[in-house]
Amino acid sequence: MTAPFDTTLALCGPLRQPRQMLAEQTYGGHLSIHDDKTAGDLGLKAGPIEGPTHFSQFDPLLVSLFGNAWFESGCISAHYQNMVVEGEEVRAFVQPPSRGQGLGSEKLVRIWAEKKDGTPVLTGTASVGDVPDAQHEIPQRIAKLRPAPGLVINRDLKVGQRGAQKETIAMGFDQHMGDYYPFTLNSKLKVITEPSPWYTAEGGASSPWGRAIIPIEMISVLLGSTSALAGFKGKQPAVGLFAGQQIRLIKGPLFVGQSYDLEREIIALSESARTESCWIRTQVYVAGTRTLAAEMILNSATLKASYANYEKDARELGLVK
Repeated sequence: MTAPFDTTLALCGPLRQPRQMLAEQTYGGHLSIHDDKTAGDLGLKAGPIEGPTHFSQFDPLLVSLFGNAWFESGCISAHYQNMVVEGEEVRAFVQPPSRGQGLGSEKLVRIWAEKKDGTPVLTGTASVGDVPDAQHEIPQRIAKLRPAPGLVINRDLKVGQRGAQKETIAMGFDQHMGDYYPFTLNSKLKVITEPSPWYTAEGGASSPWGRAIIPIEMISVLLGSTSALAGFKGKQPAVGLFAGQQIRLIKGPLFVGQSYDLEREIIALSESARTESCWIRTQVYVAGTRTLAAEMILNSATLKASYANYEKDARELGLVK
């Protein structure tokens, strides 16, 4: 029997007002783009909310589709489109999986988020299980990148370069995550857009895994807190931002208080008219083992206009006349 309609439907969550928690973030000896003054100097109206903050709004929608597998083998892959500042309202959307349209189609969905006025915030994909990585938003964008022979800020970085130091990390409830993330998990849980008892010290034992789990948005914080140890440093001082991000759980969830070993590698370098990007893959192993628990791909973009010597260095490198 032929279906009477071919209308594309989507699940959507409520409008939320995500909170800004990085106003005091510092790196390279200076404040970040999340500081209002720094943002204003770069032509922005205020310090933006960090992109992965929006991932929490997708969790209830994706659990409704995929069940607890979302926290065990979920993958969210997003290209960030427009910045959000505190006070703006955002809504998450998920297009339910298609049926019978190829490998992994029943496990893969399109996702997007919009401000209340319809301004796009992010676009991407989400999945559970063994969906090929190449079907996701960030790997597809990497595959389309053109060579970037004219890098100035990131000229000393190389594709294939690996992290300079061993990193072993953990996230406790009251553990300050450093200058790059100047807050704790407990402080985040007080304002997270989609609270769950599974994230808490009190309710963690009631989770299906018998332990408190780290919210997917906070996996970005966990992995980013020691990122300076990798030595992937472009010319400074300069201001960066997240332009795209993929977080994939392989043997999840990640647990509060559990130690993990990190291995990082630059997998691509690129540039646009306004930015230079370093694409970094971070693999997450249960500490002391080769059990791969999760992986993140981050497009860390640096604003050309924020590096005072950009034009001077470009001329010296023979990139401009």
